[in-house]
Amino acid sequence: MTLAAENIGVRLGSRQLLADVSLTLKPGELVFLLGPNGAGKTTLLRTIAGLVPASGRVLWKDTDLARMNIRERARLMAYIPQGHVAHWPVTAREVVAIGRFPHASSLSRLSAADDAAIDKALASADAQHLADRIVTELSGGERARVMLARALAVEAPVLLADEPVAALDPEHQIGMAQLMRQLARDGRAVLAVVHDLTLASRFGDRVIVLNAGRVVAEGEPLQTLTPDLLRQVFGINAEVLKTETATALVPWSRTNSNRSE
Repeated sequence: MTLAAENIGVRLGSRQLLADVSLTLKPGELVFLLGPNGAGKTTLLRTIAGLVPASGRVLWKDTDLARMNIRERARLMAYIPQGHVAHWPVTAREVVAIGRFPHASSLSRLSAADDAAIDKALASADAQHLADRIVTELSGGERARVMLARALAVEAPVLLADEPVAALDPEHQIGMAQLMRQLARDGRAVLAVVHDLTLASRFGDRVIVLNAGRVVAEGEPLQTLTPDLLRQVFGINAEVLKTETATALVPWSRTNSNRSE
C-alpha cells in the first residue's frame, strides 16, 4: 500500500515550480520534506493532495488518484495546510467534525462512530479543552491543534501536513512530532513539511530534500543531511547532538559567518 508520486511537474506561467519529482511513501513511516524557502515543498504537497494541476501522476496501490472521485480521495488523504486560517465563528468541535464529511452522505447526521472519531482526534491533538471555544478566537497554536484534529478525524491512511509545528510552542512542537511518529507506527503514511532540522533528524524515518523544484537528496536523516548538503542547500553549518536516547542535528551558523556563538 504505497503512495507514489511519479515524474511530477508543475509550471506557473514561465516558472517551473517542480520538475520531474518522484517519491514514495509507505504506511508505517514518517517522512519529512525539507528545503529552503521557495524550493517547492508546499506545491508538491498540494499536488499530491490533488489541489494543483500537474504533469506526472500520483498512485495509491497502483491506482491513479486522478481516477478516484473526490470522496474516495478525501477518505484516502487528510491534508493540513499551512497557516491554519479560520474564517467562520464556529466551535472547534464543529471544525473537527468537517473531517467526518468524506464518510457521510450530504444529508446524514453525525453518527455515534463520527462522534467517537471526533473525540479521539481532539484528544490526540491535545485539543479537547478547546472543543467548545470559537475557533476564530483561538491563538495560532491552538488553531493548529484544532486543524490537526480535523485531519485526524478523517481516519485516512495518508496524512499530509504542511508546516504543522510552525505556530506551536516548544512543548507542542515536540508533542506534534511524537504524535506524527506514533501515527506512522500505527500504520499511517505521514509526509510533513518542516523547517526544523532538529525535529526532522530526531523523529523522521526518512527525509526528502527539495531545492529549486527538484529532489536533491533522500534517505535516513543523519546519513542524508551531510555537512556538504547543509552548506549547499541551506547555507548553514550544523552540529550533531548525541544523548543517551537520541541523536539530532542542531543548526549552528551560517556558512558566510565566522561567528561561533
